[in-house]
Amino acid sequence: MADFPSITHVAVTVNDLSVSRPWYERLFGSAPVLDEDTGPFHHAAFAIGDVLYALHEFNQPTGQAFDEHKTGLDHISFACADRAALEEWQARLEDLGIPHGGIIEAHYGSALAFRDPDNIALEFFAPPG
Repeated sequence: MADFPSITHVAVTVNDLSVSRPWYERLFGSAPVLDEDTGPFHHAAFAIGDVLYALHEFNQPTGQAFDEHKTGLDHISFACADRAALEEWQARLEDLGIPHGGIIEAHYGSALAFRDPDNIALEFFAPPG
């Protein structure tokens, strides 16, 4: 059997694409590589290296905020090479006016947590050292 395949894309459901798309454009510093209304849902996808990060808006939004305490997704983490890169992202979030929880240290690495407009938990993570 071949090695387990890598992740090609992550898709998160948002309540209002007109709010989430520009927020993620600011965060990622780029426009979506795909923006399509399929009928049942509208999606916009951003290229992050070899992975697509997609936003899905369905025709009947729930109006509910994300809650990582429910079964399903807990959070999405973006890799930083080291603590210095993590500190650069902290400054970038502050420049963008995006609230965050500050850098938290643990024996397995350092993390900087923040949330998108639908309360989806996101973080930047750097390995220890």
